[in-house]
Amino acid sequence: MLEASDRPNVFAIPPGADFPKALVDGLRERFANDPPEALARVELVVNSARMQRRVREVFDKGPAGLLPRIRLLSDFGGAAFASDIPAAVSPLRRRFELVRLIAQLLETQPDLAARASLFDLADSLATLMSEMNGEGVTADDIEALDISDQSGHWERSLAFFGIARRFLETVDDMPDSEARQRLVIERLAERWQTEPPDHPIILAGSTGSRGTTMLLMQAIAKLPRGAIVLPGFDDEMPDSVWDVLGGAMTGDGDALSGEDHPQFRFRRLMHMLEIAPGDVRPWLDIAPPCKDRNRLVSLALRPAPVTDQWLSEGPKLGPVDKATAQMTLLEAPSVREEAMAIALGLRQAAEDGRTAALISPDRAMTRQVTAALDRWGILPDDSAGTPLQLSPPGRFLRHVSALFRQKLTSEALLTLLKHPLCNSSQSRNDHLLRTRALELWVRRKGVAYPDSETLSAWGEGRDQEDRDWLEWLLSHLVHLEDSGERAFSDRLERHITVSETLAQGPTEHGCGALWEKAAGRKAAEIVADLRENARFAGPITASDYDDLFGAVLSRGEVRDRDAPHPKILIWGTLEARVQGAELVILGGLNEGSWPEALTPDPWLNRKMRHDAGLLLPERKIGLSAHDFEQAIAAPEVWLTRSIRSDEAETVPSRWINRLTNLLEGLPKQGGPAALKKMREKGERWLSYLAELEHVDPIDAEKRPSPRPPSAARPKSLSVTEIKTLIRDPYAIYAKHVLRLKPLDSLMKTPDAILRGIAIHDILETFVRDATQDPTKLNRAHLMSVTEDVLSRDVPWATARTLYRARLERVADHVIEGEKTRRTKGKPIAYEREASVEIPIPPMRLVGKADRIDRIKDGRLVIYDYKSGKPPSAKEQEYFDKQLLLEAAMAERGGFRDIDPAEVAEAIYIGLSNDPKDEAAPLEKTPAAQVWEEFIALMAHYADRDTGFTSRRAFQSEKDVGRYDQLARFGEWDATDAPEPEDMS
Repeated sequence: MLEASDRPNVFAIPPGADFPKALVDGLRERFANDPPEALARVELVVNSARMQRRVREVFDKGPAGLLPRIRLLSDFGGAAFASDIPAAVSPLRRRFELVRLIAQLLETQPDLAARASLFDLADSLATLMSEMNGEGVTADDIEALDISDQSGHWERSLAFFGIARRFLETVDDMPDSEARQRLVIERLAERWQTEPPDHPIILAGSTGSRGTTMLLMQAIAKLPRGAIVLPGFDDEMPDSVWDVLGGAMTGDGDALSGEDHPQFRFRRLMHMLEIAPGDVRPWLDIAPPCKDRNRLVSLALRPAPVTDQWLSEGPKLGPVDKATAQMTLLEAPSVREEAMAIALGLRQAAEDGRTAALISPDRAMTRQVTAALDRWGILPDDSAGTPLQLSPPGRFLRHVSALFRQKLTSEALLTLLKHPLCNSSQSRNDHLLRTRALELWVRRKGVAYPDSETLSAWGEGRDQEDRDWLEWLLSHLVHLEDSGERAFSDRLERHITVSETLAQGPTEHGCGALWEKAAGRKAAEIVADLRENARFAGPITASDYDDLFGAVLSRGEVRDRDAPHPKILIWGTLEARVQGAELVILGGLNEGSWPEALTPDPWLNRKMRHDAGLLLPERKIGLSAHDFEQAIAAPEVWLTRSIRSDEAETVPSRWINRLTNLLEGLPKQGGPAALKKMREKGERWLSYLAELEHVDPIDAEKRPSPRPPSAARPKSLSVTEIKTLIRDPYAIYAKHVLRLKPLDSLMKTPDAILRGIAIHDILETFVRDATQDPTKLNRAHLMSVTEDVLSRDVPWATARTLYRARLERVADHVIEGEKTRRTKGKPIAYEREASVEIPIPPMRLVGKADRIDRIKDGRLVIYDYKSGKPPSAKEQEYFDKQLLLEAAMAERGGFRDIDPAEVAEAIYIGLSNDPKDEAAPLEKTPAAQVWEEFIALMAHYADRDTGFTSRRAFQSEKDVGRYDQLARFGEWDATDAPEPEDMS
């Protein structure tokens, strides 16, 4: 049993040992000769619910016996002696209260941070205050900091503490969870000094990284029958190294160094308890899986001031082949290949029936591994679960929340309608049919911002059920945006009401499947917490509400314990401390991932934290180092990293660098050879991946030149399509023969086509007005028309500004040109259609002229407005035949209600930033010649032996054709000869 002692009882379990199992075995060994009830009197304190469950599982495996009382660190708060300490304030309430204060700060100092970071700032400040409470740091300590040599930012941060001070001063009456825990532990430690418990109390598994935990560890270690069991204690380190770590606490060394060493917290505990490393005894006579590897890693991780010990102690390690025999170093070219190789290793472990665990703080990489395992139907048991915000309810709630902050777009509308939780009742199938019909209509009409009037047009002519569905949609999805401030509770209730209505659908009352399954239940818990604390949030805008709701949601996680594979596991570093596996894969071993990049503290910099007595950022690195030292001691271990990320070359983790550098420097001990074997094992798995993903090469497609039957060839073309026929005949084939049309974009954007349509409408309206009233031929009226048309047809404010600026630049050119045109003739037609048929080959040519004028001698002048740069005379002569063909059609009486007449000129009115008019080369290529060339062109493409070649004469290889994907452009280029193919 655990004998009473006047010296602190501190025990340890070495890295690599299964800590929960060793803990239980040690308890049974110590109480083996005592009555069964002796073990039941033991109070075992662990630091996490996972550890608690794992210890129970080990006990449950037998032999049968009474169990000790297993409790968590937080359980002391419910004891009778702490009943008068006020309950902890809800973390959400504290953050809501801080949100209001920070919002006031940002209104007075908007340069301090972006408003979208409102909740993140509140969260970071609440975390800092909680840390202050846990470490026993007061607001006076912060305000007493010397900031004379600091930047103005830190001065503003300290000034803000005056606003937040009241939260710290009311800690005894309204404590947060950390403050209450410290109050409880302080009272408990004080009570134990006079009334020590008569039963054994053992605290196991904690490193003492937090002030409150360290306080409890000291109190228990000093009890006559108390004991501390440390995890992953490095018993290979000599006293000289422990002395270096102790220098930071005794003043003999750099006070800001040592925190990043894996054993620093244990040295701090020894300093507090006034014991030496030799006073830390083994909890159980147990050998780690590979003692030689523990010695190697211990030497590799020595503190920076004593890495020269590699030279003296490295040769004493002896041959390192045993230490590295079960180690694999996998360095993949990319993150994706790293994830795929890890998935292969896990899949092999599942095949062999071995327990395998991936340990990594890089959640993006672990999600890639999960996706890769899905190809074999393996769902790993991920201890972190899925972020709630990425679950179906999380995404759905965030989509609905966004409706209140901005005008509804077609993209947002259809994203919600297609979400699996929208209309998740029995009428889901009908809902999807109507959604798809509405989507095609929205794409075809180019609706950017759907509203009631626009969407009502879709329902015209449809049956009653479709109109009822549309009415439900209009009632709950349209016109929800709200720019003013409202009470948080009102916004929350409206948000949830709309979400539940959309989830249920139009047929019944309820909330559909929104709150079902694990993700739905977790989302409901968070919403309930928000409701309970909503009164503390105050008024809030829709934008701030959306940011805040998303931030709260992002902190939730969803995990299904029943579905995953029982032996394929993914752990975070915290979970790995209390569990073991036959194969451990340490993934993402790059700087910035493991150890993770330090999160900047917006309130206190590193020196200020040290001076105040708060935890240094290096503490996290030290904890990660300790996790690494424990995990790498597993029976078999993989160390994996990617050489490149998505953006640049990566930097190996400092611990990988240390380990490889040490091995490279031990040639007599076989270090380089051992390292080579580790890498060869990693390369073997990468070769397996290459074989898995190997694809037999497929011959590239030839440049297409299809030859359809004569009967299937186009019988009608527009004048603008003649340019396409000359430059890209395949596009004409795809459109008119195959009758394919690229799907219209869902999110309408202000592109060149829209700009051209808007400018056409502006100039047509302006010219009409000036024809009827010559006094309107001025800049003011042109800009007035511009404003009217842009307000009506261009819903994007930025695009309106750009188009308006362009019209302002070309206004003088338009007005002076129009005055000149009026001296020659007057307009007789706008947007006039034309059609001319030729008998051989049978073909109809159609077109539309923007404007036709008749000059004084009876001849015609054709104008076309170009919002961009007009084609040059050479381009028109050989490719862009639009104006030339319109002139030829006019001389043949092709324009409706206009008699045949000679065309004097055909002119492009250029409206680019450098406006310039460009006349068609009618003198060089008269209309009659143009018509003959057109007939010859039609005859050529009516010939059965003529193919429609893709990208026949593009102006530039960079130009993009509408049917390039269909033609498989990229598998061939313009230098390849066309491959004629007869089509039936």
